[in-house]
Amino acid sequence: MSESSVARALAATYAEVLPEQGGHNAAVYPSLAGADPEQFGLSVTLVDGSQAEAGDATAEFALMSAAKPFTFAVVCQTLGVARAADELGVNATGDTFNAVEPVRKRRDGRTNPMVNAGAIATCSRLPGTSLVERWDALRSALSAFAGRELRLDEELLADVAATNVRNRELTEALALRGLLVGEPAEALELYSRQSCLKVSARDLGVMAATLAHAGRNPLTGVQVVPAVVSAPVLAVMTTAGLYERSGEWLYQVGLPGKSGLGGGILSVVPGRAGIGSFSPRLDEAGNSVRGRAATAALAARLGWSLFG
Repeated sequence: MSESSVARALAATYAEVLPEQGGHNAAVYPSLAGADPEQFGLSVTLVDGSQAEAGDATAEFALMSAAKPFTFAVVCQTLGVARAADELGVNATGDTFNAVEPVRKRRDGRTNPMVNAGAIATCSRLPGTSLVERWDALRSALSAFAGRELRLDEELLADVAATNVRNRELTEALALRGLLVGEPAEALELYSRQSCLKVSARDLGVMAATLAHAGRNPLTGVQVVPAVVSAPVLAVMTTAGLYERSGEWLYQVGLPGKSGLGGGILSVVPGRAGIGSFSPRLDEAGNSVRGRAATAALAARLGWSLFG
């Protein structure tokens, strides 16, 4: 598919979805609540490195839960894909993204790496022997996926540290079930930091395209993770990437995706492209309203679906 045809489809999709006014900014952190609700950006990166974008594609926002697939990829590389799945779980919970009940009530307490509990457990398995080493490894890997150095939003991190009561509860529940490796506080700190990295819709498109390209960044040529890691990551994104709305997403869009409370959604077209979107207004499940609509419309225009 040519770059020009993608650009035309992207422009038409942007114009179609721009009038959408549904949803509200995330209220959980002041920095997210104060984001400009009118911002809207779309970006596509093809596996040949060509790009197309529309709107506020370079506006920065918090990565939040959109970091989860990439952290899982790093841990799959570290442990091996079979062991990572065995220790973390891969099945959808059907609950909200921050639910503690699956950890407490499931027979083994496992969830999956796309919800908060599973992502905290994932962070506890990052490579390194200290918090500094693990953070350096994680930040370097996420930056390699994006093809540029990602900056930590210190103000947002302070907000998160002051108000993340539910994630502390999740961490305690995971520790009680023996599902964390190392110090629980370090796992939560790593999880919080990854969420506070600043990205753009363009970055999300590149990161998604790296997964689409079997772990090789199409802009830099760097093999960020082994090719064998991509398919397992995409599988969990497909079943759980948009939380309790993942079934609707798969029905409407037909692609692996991952959302974040910062307003970002990334989608992967295996072997072809990555799609990044940004719009702060969210639905009840914490997914960008414009981002969902735009990805569905763009995928339909371009015939991009796992199901033909």
